[in-house]
Amino acid sequence: MTTVVVQTSQKSGWDSGICDCCHDMNSCCYGFWCFPCFMCTTTGEFGESTCLPLLDIFGPAILATFGIPVCVPPVSLGMRVAVRHKYDIGGSICEDIMVTCCCIWCSWCQMSREIKARKQSVTVVTTQPVIQTIPMATSQVFASQQSVGVIGASPAAFAPAVQMAPVSSVTTVVK
Repeated sequence: MTTVVVQTSQKSGWDSGICDCCHDMNSCCYGFWCFPCFMCTTTGEFGESTCLPLLDIFGPAILATFGIPVCVPPVSLGMRVAVRHKYDIGGSICEDIMVTCCCIWCSWCQMSREIKARKQSVTVVTTQPVIQTIPMATSQVFASQQSVGVIGASPAAFAPAVQMAPVSSVTTVVK
């Protein structure tokens, strides 16, 4: 018998607040002193191209030379939305735009802390049932041709029966 369990995930919140730089002072200082490098490092840790944030730095300058103003940094906003969706964090695009426009440094620091926290807490648990054979004591029964009313029957021997019973389960934890 197979049992299927379906779980619906509820959206969680960010692991740390937008201004919780004290949770990871190294990242906060790195972001403050060398923000472009910090953006590239965080994007790489997330699994995207490390050169992607350079579009936020050079893109608005290039567009401004053609008279096209850019208010929202597109890569920073896209990264924030991608982190929220990958880790199933609640929120809205409107909140992401406000955080990205008002405090881009804090937004990147929060994303960096979230990525680090999610990478550290990966746990895979598998459970496999173990089945052990348990022999049952039974008597052997022999039939012969001299039995009453049986003509042409060959002797048959019955071996002891074996019962399969679940014992316990083995749990494997991989970190």
